[in-house]
Amino acid sequence: MSRLKDPAAVRKIAKKSLFEVLDHMCEGAIVVDRDARVVWLSEKYASRLKLPAASAGVGRAVEDVIPNSLMREVVRTGEPIMLDIMQFGDESFVVMRVPIKDDRGRVIGGAGFMLFDRLQYLQPLVAKFQHLEIRLADAQKSLAEERRVKYTFSNFIGTSAPAMEAKRQARRAAQSDTTVLLLGETGTGKEVIAQAIHSASPRAHGPFIAVSAASIPDGLLEAEFFGATPARDGKFVLANGGTLFLDEAGDMPLGVQAKLLRVLQEKEVEPLGSNRITKVDVRVIAASSVDLRQMVSMGRFRSDLYYRLSVLPIELPPLRDRASDLEALCDHILEEIARRSGRPQRELTATALAVLSSYAWPGNIRELHNVLEQVALNSDRPRLSAEEFTLVLPRVPSASRAGERPALKLADIVADAERGAIRSALAAAEGKKILAAELLGISRATLYQKLSTLAPERAGKRKAVAREPA
Repeated sequence: MSRLKDPAAVRKIAKKSLFEVLDHMCEGAIVVDRDARVVWLSEKYASRLKLPAASAGVGRAVEDVIPNSLMREVVRTGEPIMLDIMQFGDESFVVMRVPIKDDRGRVIGGAGFMLFDRLQYLQPLVAKFQHLEIRLADAQKSLAEERRVKYTFSNFIGTSAPAMEAKRQARRAAQSDTTVLLLGETGTGKEVIAQAIHSASPRAHGPFIAVSAASIPDGLLEAEFFGATPARDGKFVLANGGTLFLDEAGDMPLGVQAKLLRVLQEKEVEPLGSNRITKVDVRVIAASSVDLRQMVSMGRFRSDLYYRLSVLPIELPPLRDRASDLEALCDHILEEIARRSGRPQRELTATALAVLSSYAWPGNIRELHNVLEQVALNSDRPRLSAEEFTLVLPRVPSASRAGERPALKLADIVADAERGAIRSALAAAEGKKILAAELLGISRATLYQKLSTLAPERAGKRKAVAREPA
């Protein structure tokens, strides 16, 4: 076999050539044995080290020739140190250190190369590194801004008694560090209050992380909350040192509820697929638009978790119970719409406000915001009229004539239709509520909310039947 075709021979030649090239290109080279004693030193290195000749360094401990050398560490560990800055007197050198191994892989020494004697040769690399550091810092700053709260208590508009009571309780909750449970219908401002509690608490400088259990598929909830290997942090880790807002807590599967309870008790999380335990310091603010106590009685929510979450329960009033706040809310929302759209500020006529006041607002403030934005963006008038809102809102029924029964409200018609649809879906699903929710095209949380409003009506009908004569 030709020597050039022998892999071992080629490898040996390559090693020798590489060493010779490095020795020629760099400012100096050194080789030590397994005891870290110098066995060879280039003349350039000897001159740099102010030795009379290279032979003057041979046989000596490497530290006697090069103070603060790390060659002994390379020989001891068998690991290279690819790039390092070494101080020698008043000068700085960029050096590389690699172990030398025999054919059986045993470390028999090490080699060191002085790559540069002037750090300005590394200026392009340093400049690129600094640029990357700046970009990383900007990205971290942007991420921190996104995790900073947007709302304070001033953003929860209203001076009505129910609104002021909710804010009073929330301000008291901000001074403690225990869990809070925000209860109320959809659109009542639970996240606004959650952010306000965080911003007024000692954790205000920490992150605020929001996650909705209703918006994440069951199979992904555990990884989303607690993380997963190899390198995915969960919401609890991201919220460390701050607040985690858990919206629609009633939509969590029982298995996730059990793990959440353990996190709240032990203050530690274990990512999926890992045996690693991570300590966390997180304040939890939970929210639900369904009656969690009823879900506990139905076996859909753990009682121990409910008691753990509801240490400080706060009920947020629906918009229909704080009608005196409607005008201030409309002014605030119209200002926000004008600022975001760049269009002129709009006002409401007295009759328009009367129309809005006569509506029940089942979607609460979120629905009010949607209606105002829809009308404001489709109108060229500086003052929004009642007629423009009647095109968007359900019509208010006219007064009934004498002797006639009053017309049934649209909300009642819709509610009756929903009850019928829910009964049909439950019958088709043989009582399985998760399947019934899928048939109806709604979330489990929405179904439970509607069932809770349906339950009192059913009880009332049973009592009425019981009182009828036989």
